[in-house]
Amino acid sequence: MGRVEAKVALVTGGGAAPGLGSAIAARLAEEGATVFVSDIDQASAEARAAEIRDGGGKASAIRHDVTSERDWDEVIGAIARAEGGIDIVINNAGIVSAETIDKLTPEDFTRVIDVNLKSVYLGTRRAVAEMRRGSRSGSIINISSVAALVAHAGLAAYSASKAGVLLFTKSVAMETAREKIRVNSVHPGMIWTTMQQASFQRSPGSLEAAAATIPMGELGEPRDIANCVLFLASEEARYITGAAFVVDGGMTMR
Repeated sequence: MGRVEAKVALVTGGGAAPGLGSAIAARLAEEGATVFVSDIDQASAEARAAEIRDGGGKASAIRHDVTSERDWDEVIGAIARAEGGIDIVINNAGIVSAETIDKLTPEDFTRVIDVNLKSVYLGTRRAVAEMRRGSRSGSIINISSVAALVAHAGLAAYSASKAGVLLFTKSVAMETAREKIRVNSVHPGMIWTTMQQASFQRSPGSLEAAAATIPMGELGEPRDIANCVLFLASEEARYITGAAFVVDGGMTMR
């Protein structure tokens, strides 16, 4: 216990359950962080924050459109005023568009890039500015995907956005390393989230087929990603920046 004790953390896209953001927020709170759960659906963010408080953790909810620069200014500003600064930012919010190139419209492509990549730029930019203002070290963790590393048919927009997150993360890490502001990315494989469940419901029998392609033989759990994020947020990872952590049961080693 206490691996991020007294740290202040923001987790975007934290409303869905089961989801990566909600699991990350809960795990950070378990280890002592004061957590702000943000989501465009405020009711779901409130529900997740209440669950954390019911478990003895410290959490608040914020409505947050991650594609809005104004929202980022308001969210980070409110947290800094309430807590004196911010130590950990998890850029987790994201969407998927599973369309082949002939069906992928410019509007769909732009929307995926805005939510998955532009939001990471906006959040990282605002977080770095606040950490610099407060002369604090910090940890920024951007949730990417194995789709940034290997190709998948029908995921051109998603893969482009997540590959952008990978190199964006490394570039910013180069800029902030001397200030001890660490910036890393996490690349989940197939994880049992609400988004993944919806995908399998549309294709009966695909769950078993998908699990068979994973060397470890099963999908991951949101807590598997949360544990990796916790490590990167903690002082145990004080000498790690610009790194890409793959949590995929072996999918990408083939």
